Amino acid sequence: MPPAPGPLSLAALGALVVNLACALLLARVRHQGGSLVRAAYLSARNDATANLAIIAAAAVTLAWASAWPDLIVGLAIFAINADAVREVLAAARRERDASGPQA
Repeated sequence: MPPAPGPLSLAALGALVVNLACALLLARVRHQGGSLVRAAYLSARNDATANLAIIAAAAVTLAWASAWPDLIVGLAIFAINADAVREVLAAARRERDASGPQA
């Protein structure tokens, strides 16, 4: 059963405003604060991208009553976040290796 396009796009629009504001604030320091700041930036950026995709899925669902647009966007969000996890783990490993031997 397809989601209701109205509430879906309204919630995504509100989340887009918040996530975009966070991403813009974090963009200035994303390379200075280590892996945790990088993770916060990637999360906000990816969430803003996901919000845009959800709004697009809601528009498609409005024209074509199907759950497929929502499912496709969900899979795309999963892929985007999996790539961010890989990037943050690599940064954390570099930080660990740069800190020297652990006791």
